[in-house]
Amino acid sequence: MNKKEVAHIRKQFKLDHDLLNLYDILNVYIMKDSSEVYHWERLPFGMVDREKQELYMGNFKKLLTGELDHKLFELKFQEEAEEPTKVMLHQGLVTGDPEEWQDLMLMLVDKMLADTKYEKDTVITFVRGQYHRPTKARNDEAEESEKNETFAHQFILCSVNSTEQQRKNLMFDYVEREFKYNVIVDPIVKLSSPEQGFFYPSVTDNYSDVNRILYCTGKSNFPDPHFIEQVLNAETSVTALEERAYFEDIVKELAGEQLDTTTIAQVYEQIQQVIEDAAGEEEPPTLDFKDVERVLKVSGVENVTAEKVELAFETIIDDRNYEMKASSVIPKFTTKSIKIETKVATISVSPQDLRYLKQVNYQGKRCIMIEVDEDVVIEGFTLSTEIL
Repeated sequence: MNKKEVAHIRKQFKLDHDLLNLYDILNVYIMKDSSEVYHWERLPFGMVDREKQELYMGNFKKLLTGELDHKLFELKFQEEAEEPTKVMLHQGLVTGDPEEWQDLMLMLVDKMLADTKYEKDTVITFVRGQYHRPTKARNDEAEESEKNETFAHQFILCSVNSTEQQRKNLMFDYVEREFKYNVIVDPIVKLSSPEQGFFYPSVTDNYSDVNRILYCTGKSNFPDPHFIEQVLNAETSVTALEERAYFEDIVKELAGEQLDTTTIAQVYEQIQQVIEDAAGEEEPPTLDFKDVERVLKVSGVENVTAEKVELAFETIIDDRNYEMKASSVIPKFTTKSIKIETKVATISVSPQDLRYLKQVNYQGKRCIMIEVDEDVVIEGFTLSTEIL
């Protein structure tokens, strides 16, 4: 599943979209104290008040928002699992009976509650429906409507949302003309910030892949391993943050702990070039040990060989054939800046400009020196230039 496919699905989640049909919605309220189901309710989505429908649509879209390997993870199901969730979800996907779908989802809730203690009252929402994906790009001049040439995809979406208590307020009663203490005990369901959930099945090349599931986490780079392994019965996935750590450790293994800013900048530039060269391709570009060898050599790192890089992959990742995504390795916000924090200042610099920054020893003290093309102005005053 690539980012274009995720983006297409996410865009469908708005009211009155002609390529999306939502059949049923099931809400399950979990009490934090007992971790038990306090109440559940299933309704045809069309019978839900329109105002509520808008809130749910916003929640579903938020759940599917984020980058792959950061907040969204396409996972394979475990091959051997007792009472596999894959079977449960597939049965729920193909059944036309709302009550059977409801019972299957409540069974899945039971798996969520096993060995889990919720810190807040929690609402688990399931929705089943169907969306369509065009078989070809839109042609405004074509006589045949786009929606007549589509692939139909049945799906189940799940969102886990915590609740919060409303604040105590002082209110003014216009009728009685008096100030009153406003006490509302009903909790608010935080639909704007889902904590985790999933979309099943995943999609590959316009086809539903029932052997994979898209897991969504509310906190970037922090998927819930218990939910993935014990609830979904899926295999855990390496996050972008973990892959970046792999790369950093491999470079340290080969080049040492210290690098000058020019070398670091060139490494980033080489990886960015890999990403740009692969623009337009369906699959994201990856780096194996041969690619890392080339990047380091071009960047000026000495004594780098394919054998040394391959051994570093084996040492750090325990897999000499591992391929890491280039987008995970490069600094996350390449188009923005990297922050360099010291005890006296925080400096922000773009990766491509790192070459103009150096750490030097001046009068026995470590200093950061930045090359500039023009006078530096602070609060309207131009700094004088000192000759060292």
